[in-house]
Amino acid sequence: MKIQNAFRLGLVGTLGVGLGILIITSILHLTTVLTYIGVALFLSLGLEPLVALLERRKVPRWASLVIVFVVVVGIFGGVISALVPVLIAQITALTTAVTSFLQNGTSKLDWYVWLSNQFPAGTVDNAVQQLIHFIQNNVGGITNGVFQIGVQVIGGFFGTVIVIILVIYFTASMRSIKRGLYQLVPASRRPRFIDITEQITESVGRYVIGQVSLALINGILSIIFLSIIHAPFPILLAVIAFIGSLIPLVGTLSGSVIIVVFSLLLGSPFTAVVAAIYYLVYMQVEAYLFSPRIMNRAVSIPGAVVVVAALAGGSLLGVLGALIAIPVAAAILLIIRQVVVPRQNEL
Repeated sequence: MKIQNAFRLGLVGTLGVGLGILIITSILHLTTVLTYIGVALFLSLGLEPLVALLERRKVPRWASLVIVFVVVVGIFGGVISALVPVLIAQITALTTAVTSFLQNGTSKLDWYVWLSNQFPAGTVDNAVQQLIHFIQNNVGGITNGVFQIGVQVIGGFFGTVIVIILVIYFTASMRSIKRGLYQLVPASRRPRFIDITEQITESVGRYVIGQVSLALINGILSIIFLSIIHAPFPILLAVIAFIGSLIPLVGTLSGSVIIVVFSLLLGSPFTAVVAAIYYLVYMQVEAYLFSPRIMNRAVSIPGAVVVVAALAGGSLLGVLGALIAIPVAAAILLIIRQVVVPRQNEL
């Protein structure tokens, strides 16, 4: 009997370990699909407050969904159709400028002349020439990298189409999804669960709208400012500023650094310094004026929790993790305040 029990225990343990490995492997293979689902659900929660706003104005839900989808798609399509030709032209010009830089040297660039005057003769020239030789000697790897980027861009396009389809489905079915989720909770706890879930989803929706609003402010102001100072490729750099601002905490800083570097390499030291000063000022205004007014209405969590959540989410899931970390932290704090703390007080 002991031998049979040991065999049975070993068999069950082996099967359990194998099942665990199978589940983990399946999740790893489905990472892309799960990411699409997560992004789509996140965006659909952002559209839900707009649909609810129209419903409060006595507009039927189906009509509210159609209005929101048409407006959002119209704005998105209009912006894309207006920016894509300019972006293509500026990306082409950027490629030409980089190619000219590699082929013709650096003697005519303002930043090169300025650096040459700051250091002993030949120092800057030798450093830059070594960099150019390195790039030219590794052009095969760079070409392969460009090809891989092209493949990723194509994959990103199809991924975007999939996410848009999922957003439409999730937004249209949000109430049914919630009702199905509520049915899984015991009836005695269902009202409390519904109340907390509604608060969390509403908070996530407001957070998405707030983050997009901050990104739009940064993008629009960047277009105006970069055009005024005659920065190279202002539309392209403004798009970088917009995309960067979608990422909380570090996005605005990262986008600003990229813009300053481009202004230095393809513009002039003066343009780069002016851009650096502007974005330093803007980040302070965003942190102390725009963000509190917009985001505090969406999620109310301490600043230290924001920093820790964004860093942890970015480390675990990359950009998607950084995007969803703050609303997830807000949801956890809400559960602690309304569930955990009251129960502790009852003991």
